[in-house]
Amino acid sequence: MPVVALAKSRGYYYLYSMKLNKKTVAIFGNNRIRRLWDADKELWYFSVIDVIETLTNSSIPKRYWSDLKNKLKDEGSEVYDKIVQLKFMAKDGKYYLTDVADTETLLRLIQSVPSPNAEPFKLWLARVGYERLEETADPEIAINRALKTYYQKGYSREWINLRLKSIEIRKDLTDEWENRGVNDGFEFAILTNEITKAWAGMTTKEYKSLKNLKKENLRDNMTNMELVLNMLAETATTEISKTKKPETFGQNKVVAREGGSVAGHARQEIESKTGKKVITGKNYLESRTTKKLI
Repeated sequence: MPVVALAKSRGYYYLYSMKLNKKTVAIFGNNRIRRLWDADKELWYFSVIDVIETLTNSSIPKRYWSDLKNKLKDEGSEVYDKIVQLKFMAKDGKYYLTDVADTETLLRLIQSVPSPNAEPFKLWLARVGYERLEETADPEIAINRALKTYYQKGYSREWINLRLKSIEIRKDLTDEWENRGVNDGFEFAILTNEITKAWAGMTTKEYKSLKNLKKENLRDNMTNMELVLNMLAETATTEISKTKKPETFGQNKVVAREGGSVAGHARQEIESKTGKKVITGKNYLESRTTKKLI
């Protein structure tokens, strides 16, 4: 993979910045808008439901969009014909086919939605589109934006370097899973959970609960040591998978446990030698603040 913060998979680029997820989430005001970059067409695709919710503040955006879509269809609108579907992650963590539109189509769609946010949203669309084209021409821009965000949050240079490296390692792992026929989304989550249990001694959900996290990214709240061990677990899983070439999902689960166990043994050895627990309920920034106070 040529860059750390920008990765390609199945013809699409996924920008790894503050989130997580493999598809990025853009922010307009207080609203989250799911989007996906098509590297071949050099176009952003945005979730129409998210845009409708942003523009209308409707409590039932799906109903609003369904009615509008039927109206556009009856009118023979070009907008209706240009709506496509892609799988986006929903609130339950699973991926579902969702109506999406590129920037040009959205600009036309907005004309059919009376909203005081229409004009600001048009400007926002133009800005995010330009930023993404910048990053495609020069991927270092994407990395610098991620760096700036972490710096502003108070992370140290050392932690940021580890975090960016962890993104690269994670991408190598998910590429390997795709090569083995593992499906993105739910199956990725299951295998990740197996790795986490094997090295941290708890499930991903339990780990996040320990750190009092809800929707926040777990890796963004790991200490340096936790990040290093998580990277070791995922690197080991990738290498074992390349060697054993698992053919079924069950075999991939076994490999995930084996890879996680490599880091699990390292964690136990460190705890034995230092007398300290590696896994902590504090996140990195809390740990750093405590050290400064001491």
